[in-house]
Amino acid sequence: MKNYRIELKWAIVFVLMTLTWMVIEKLAGMHSTHIDKHAIFTNLIAIPAITVYVLALRDKRQNFYKGTMSYKQSFVSGLIITLLVTAISPLTQVIVSEAIAPEYFPNMILYAVTEGNMTQEAAEAYFNLKSYIVQGLIGAPLMGLLTTALVALFTKSKTKKQLVAA
Repeated sequence: MKNYRIELKWAIVFVLMTLTWMVIEKLAGMHSTHIDKHAIFTNLIAIPAITVYVLALRDKRQNFYKGTMSYKQSFVSGLIITLLVTAISPLTQVIVSEAIAPEYFPNMILYAVTEGNMTQEAAEAYFNLKSYIVQGLIGAPLMGLLTTALVALFTKSKTKKQLVAA
C-alpha cells in the first residue's frame, strides 16, 4: 500500500473536488432555479477533474519516481486513481443526493417532464439514486481511463537515455 499512497491521496482530493463542485452547482441554482442550465454547467467539472489528474501524476513523477516517469508508469498511476475514485463513487453519490442536493432528483424529474423531454415514468427511472450510482460506476472508469491516457502523455518524462541523446 505504501507504493500507492500518492494515488490514494489524489483519489481523495478528486472526491473532495467533486463534492465541492456539487456544492457550487447547488449554490449557483443549477439544481433548482437554473436547472435548465445544469446540463451545460455540469460539464465544466472536466476542468478541475483534469487538473487534479495532472497534479496527481506530476506528484507521482516527482515524489515517487524522482523526476523520471514513463508513459506506462504514468498511465498505471492514473488508472489506480481511477479505480479508487470509481470504488468511492457510490458513497460520493449518496453524499451528493442525500446531504448536498436532495432536491436535485425531484427538480430534474419535474423539469424533464415539463419540458416534454421525458415521460414521468422515464424521468423517475433515470433521475434517482440507484440510476446515478450505476451511471457513476460506468462513467467514472470510462472518463478516468480517457483522462489518464491523455494526461499521461503530458506527465511522462524523457528517460535518461533520451536526455543523453538530445
